[in-house]
Amino acid sequence: MALLEAIQGPRDLDKLSSEQLIELAAEIRAYLIPTVAKTSGHIGPNLGVVELTIALHRAFDSPKDTILWDVGHQSYVHKLLTGRRDFSALRHAGGMSGYPARAESEHDVIENSHASTALAYADGIAKAHQVRGVTDRQVVAVIGDGALTGGMAWEALNNIAAAKDRPVIIVVNDNERSYSPTIGGLADHLATLRTTQGYERFLEWGRGMLGRTPVIGTPLYEALHGVKKGLKDIVAPQGLFEDLGLKYVGPVDGHDIAGMEAALRRARHYHGPVIVHAITRKGEGYPAARNNVNDQLHQVAVDSDPETGQPLVPAGKSWTSVFSDEMVRIGAERDDVVGITAAMLHPVGLAKFAEAHPDRIFDVGIAEQHAVTSAAGMAFAGLHPVVAIYATFLNRAFDQVLMDCALHNAGVTFIADRAGVTGNDGASHNGVWDMSIFQVVPRLRIAAPRDGAQLRAQLREALDVDDAPTMIRFSKGAVCTDIPAVAKAGSMDVLRTTAGTELAPDVLLVSVGAMAGVALDVAERLADQGIGATVVDPRWVKPVDPAMLMLAAEHRLVVTVEDNVRVGGVGCVVAQILRDAGVHTPLRDFGVPAEFLDHANRGEVLEQIGLTGQRIAHEVVGLVAGLSNGLGSGPGANRADAAAANGAATNGTAEALANGSAPKVTTL
Repeated sequence: MALLEAIQGPRDLDKLSSEQLIELAAEIRAYLIPTVAKTSGHIGPNLGVVELTIALHRAFDSPKDTILWDVGHQSYVHKLLTGRRDFSALRHAGGMSGYPARAESEHDVIENSHASTALAYADGIAKAHQVRGVTDRQVVAVIGDGALTGGMAWEALNNIAAAKDRPVIIVVNDNERSYSPTIGGLADHLATLRTTQGYERFLEWGRGMLGRTPVIGTPLYEALHGVKKGLKDIVAPQGLFEDLGLKYVGPVDGHDIAGMEAALRRARHYHGPVIVHAITRKGEGYPAARNNVNDQLHQVAVDSDPETGQPLVPAGKSWTSVFSDEMVRIGAERDDVVGITAAMLHPVGLAKFAEAHPDRIFDVGIAEQHAVTSAAGMAFAGLHPVVAIYATFLNRAFDQVLMDCALHNAGVTFIADRAGVTGNDGASHNGVWDMSIFQVVPRLRIAAPRDGAQLRAQLREALDVDDAPTMIRFSKGAVCTDIPAVAKAGSMDVLRTTAGTELAPDVLLVSVGAMAGVALDVAERLADQGIGATVVDPRWVKPVDPAMLMLAAEHRLVVTVEDNVRVGGVGCVVAQILRDAGVHTPLRDFGVPAEFLDHANRGEVLEQIGLTGQRIAHEVVGLVAGLSNGLGSGPGANRADAAAANGAATNGTAEALANGSAPKVTTL
């Protein structure tokens, strides 16, 4: 690792010969493969951009020149070349982020890991340079062919191309994949450019042949060069980019450092918008990645075998796999159910459904907004689409869920995978916003299953709704052991009750989704302090079951526990419903603060923000102790207060609360 250890910053690359640069690329791969296998992280994408990144940092002067990485999961080589060599705690608490991070280096600009954004950033930076009269700095955006399928990327291209004198260099890292193979018309176009002989090679042949022809050779070559646009359309149909007003360089072998560097230096002299089309291979130099047909080892788990890229200790059954298996069963029963994914067929668990029903799966590329509205169209035409997207990415399609699905009563089911605290991928991947963002959508119903059995049941319940959109959100990682209900309250599951014990029903613990285990732990700790607690799982957190009012009125304190942001979350909604119904039982909501959370594993993040059984129980004990002896004069007063709301609670719940006739809990 002698060469790599000598790299303190990008300008150290200038000292290396061509042979040393090739050796450095080999050292980088030899370092990344075992290191990332130990810590977990994105290995395939980074191995594919080793030479490209070296060429970038030789051709441009970062951070004076701005280099933007779209998505950013391919920035590990960039980190190494900018002086960050300690990968021992990559993606772990206190260690290096798995994405660019401004706090780490002045060489990092974009630290959100949502795709298709870099071109818009580049456009804005270039415009700022122009307004301020800055002419000695370059703006370079590296975007994959997968991210280039996103609508936001094309909106940016439209603006970038509009200014012929505003320099923006777009490096298209074309490896034919995002997670899975890139699909769509753009992918077909890039494939055409990739597989033709190419204009540049044609011209090179012409230069060699005609240059040896006396008298007429050179003039004929110049004429040939003069009609290059027509030749390009025939030999390499790249008009898509040039018709937008973008110069085009390529295709270039992204693993040829000298060729890549030459193309980038050529691009920087155009003084206008230009695309450099680099052909790379995801997982280059690592047979385990190259031979992985699913995603070429896009990401490896903690403590994986460096030889194979596979976990040394098999992971438990995941939430995603439970969804995946149930979708296959449902697909066999219902021919109206179709699956939609935004370039993440395997990560969201639709690969098995696609294998069983290849004519009923639609991969729209990295285009979440299109996925949602297309699903609304399918619902109108008689299908029931299941749109599976990571919770953090589904946020991008809020308007389409609101206006295209909910407004039109579209029977579409959304799967918000990786909801809640996800941990190691950092701030932009935590799915902690969904229940707040989508809580305001009329007609939308949201389910939060607590275990695998509930996920299967609620998926089927959602698919039975054909006149409104539904959403099911679940966590990342291993699914917990099934937690049985001991009773029912309306449509809600009671997981623990004080019935049959000496404890009074002091606290109503409302557990949301995967936080059921934490809520039950809190109840156990409260019981040790002589405080009785009822634990209820609403199952469907939107709308709230009116039976919640009855239960709240029967307790001295309501506590909600969720791994969604507190602002606008389930706790806020329950508090609002209690106020509207005149139920004055105090409520304390526990959830995620409205902050960006640093990367760490899920357990560590939950500990940091106080979402553990011990921390919650400690605070609840204090709240119960602080309740005034005369507060509300007991549950009966709460029932009377609810009745005074004159029907604010639906389905006659207020009246039932007043006379005590509503069924409290039905024992299973």
